[in-house]
Amino acid sequence: MRRLRELAEKQSRIAVGLMSGTSHDGVDAAVARISGFGAGSKVELLRHAFRRYPDRLRERVRLAFDGPTEHICRMNFELGEFFAAAALYAVSKAGLDPADIDLVGSHGQTIYHIPAGRGVKGSTLQIGEGAVIARRTGAVTVTDFRAADIAAGGQGAPLVPMADWILFRRPGSVVALQNIGGIANVTVVTERSSDVAGFDTGPGNALIDETVRILTGGKKLYDRGGSLAKSGKLDRKLLGKLLANPFFNKKPPRSTGREAFGAEMAGRLVRDNPSIRGEDMLCTLTHFTAVSIHRAYEEFVFPHARPDRVVLCGGGSKNGFLVSLLKGLFEGTEIVGSEALGIPAQAREPLCFAVLANETLTGNPGSLPGVTGAATGSVLGKISV
Repeated sequence: MRRLRELAEKQSRIAVGLMSGTSHDGVDAAVARISGFGAGSKVELLRHAFRRYPDRLRERVRLAFDGPTEHICRMNFELGEFFAAAALYAVSKAGLDPADIDLVGSHGQTIYHIPAGRGVKGSTLQIGEGAVIARRTGAVTVTDFRAADIAAGGQGAPLVPMADWILFRRPGSVVALQNIGGIANVTVVTERSSDVAGFDTGPGNALIDETVRILTGGKKLYDRGGSLAKSGKLDRKLLGKLLANPFFNKKPPRSTGREAFGAEMAGRLVRDNPSIRGEDMLCTLTHFTAVSIHRAYEEFVFPHARPDRVVLCGGGSKNGFLVSLLKGLFEGTEIVGSEALGIPAQAREPLCFAVLANETLTGNPGSLPGVTGAATGSVLGKISV
């Protein structure tokens, strides 16, 4: 289309990246100025903003994870409206007008993710209708990023490694970007994109958050700073059982989701372990996230590359107890927050999807086959104008 060609040929573009937040509690938005594409991209973060879901909407999102078809259908458009509002809010905070937005890249809200495996074809579903976002913002909108990679035989995740390489590569440096969102994943950024590695390490915040919700009867949605977990004691027997999960036997490329480490597991753990105090359960689950991250590095990162430092991103980087556990496990390796790279912890993922939308607009593959396991790289997403 003529509009797409003209936009791709602009010297620079204002792009908004959108990412559903940890514990489906809201939407993170990053506003960026982007010129060029691929290795030649120049990206300037202008603003990060967060819009929290109203209580009723948050519960409706939760219901969609196991909801009837009609509910999921309605939520697709309802979330499209909210994502659009989040984009416009972030743009206003950046001191810009809606007419300034050229491009929106929205990850959407994951409802279910099925990684390809032995005899199992992959499938995934993210909602938050792109046509609604495009109509409300007036910007070209890219959504549904994961489907193209799955169609090419990949896991559909993680997708941010290409954007991480564009944003964070440095000559002679190897850096590990450890995201701790609902699920935890790592990107090992090297000078050459062909050497970039990335995979899901396992549980992040989702399992801890869901357990907090159950234990407090919904009065709390997460363990602020890890204070509840820090007051508890580690149950080593339970930790051993958790680390025996079959997911950890998989080699990269690998991905997982809340289906494996989310509400269902949290409910089962609380139900099947009535003798374990709530604080002790949370302490053990926080150790579970930390140990599973470190073991993933020992098995799949350190044998191939030794990062100069591990950079923590996502909501989990704000959990002081979890960060202290990671620092103890990664003795001798520098652990820093993404602020050290000039990016707020919860801005990195939405910024990556702004970059990936720019790659789509300019007709470039946004996935790395060596990361996802796909046959080839794919131009990602579906475009709404």
